[in-house]
Amino acid sequence: MSKTRANIASDQSKLDFSVRLMEHLVVPTFVLDAHCRVIIWNRACERLTGIKAGEVLGTSEHWRGFYEEPRPCLADLIAQRRTDEIESLYAEHDRHGSESQLALGRRAENWCVMPCAGTRLYLAIDAGPIYDDAGQLVAVVETLRDITAQKVAQDELQRLATRDGLTGVANRRSFDTALNTECRRVSREARALSLLMIDVDFFKRYNDTYGHLAGDECLRQVAEAMAQVTQRASDTLARYGGEEFAILLPATEPAGAVIVAERIRAAVEGLALPHARSDVGPHVTVSIGVASIDPASAAPPTELIGAADAALYAAKMQGRNRVVQAGAGEAAPSR
Repeated sequence: MSKTRANIASDQSKLDFSVRLMEHLVVPTFVLDAHCRVIIWNRACERLTGIKAGEVLGTSEHWRGFYEEPRPCLADLIAQRRTDEIESLYAEHDRHGSESQLALGRRAENWCVMPCAGTRLYLAIDAGPIYDDAGQLVAVVETLRDITAQKVAQDELQRLATRDGLTGVANRRSFDTALNTECRRVSREARALSLLMIDVDFFKRYNDTYGHLAGDECLRQVAEAMAQVTQRASDTLARYGGEEFAILLPATEPAGAVIVAERIRAAVEGLALPHARSDVGPHVTVSIGVASIDPASAAPPTELIGAADAALYAAKMQGRNRVVQAGAGEAAPSR
């Protein structure tokens, strides 16, 4: 009996030491019991979240440290065997998730608003279950790392890789990726896709007259004017090359694409940028070719580009500063 009591005392001592160790870890850590109640909220977690342990111990309100409204943390999803929801709740996550692998825990990343700390952080999150000798879940440990600086730097590198350095709109590589993606969607979702090919009229003459620095500024202003028209998150405005731009308009029928194109043409003309050597008028203008994919035909990307290019060529041949739709015999009227 005395030996049993000694073993119990020894186990309790080890448990107390483990709890104290976890409470003093420099890594923000909290522990939930099997019912998702907080049983440990260490000092590093207090500093990270702005919430004292006494405010959350014994409760299921740990979410307040990270979000403005109730939602499960990674530890909750593991405790409740709801790991199938991780993909919808976290920006990044590991891909394993079978029952046999659940004992290894899960890893995820997410932006957290940290309402009590008064800041917004991007956190790397690891959560793993703890089982007793009988295989029953007794707790889930979640650790947190602030990787906001790394995330911001990564996003900036990604932005630079996909943006045109002069105008700030998408670059040719990014456009090609978006075009292939949207063309696949046409087949899969049976929805229309339209493309505008846009060329600044007599731009070489503009450069020759005003200089390349003025030419760069002209392209920036033209790109900004077009961006003001194409504000849907699904639209892709890209610098296709030189003074040529391209705009992808998903879920846009031909008639709608012509309307957008005419708004763009008018917006650029409305900038009233002087162009003394333009044969069109006293200001910078653009010519636009419009082409669309019929969902029933599922044309390849090269066919869509070819049709828009042909329409753009027709717009130039018909006098520039106008919109021409592929397959249509006439240009949209200039105003």
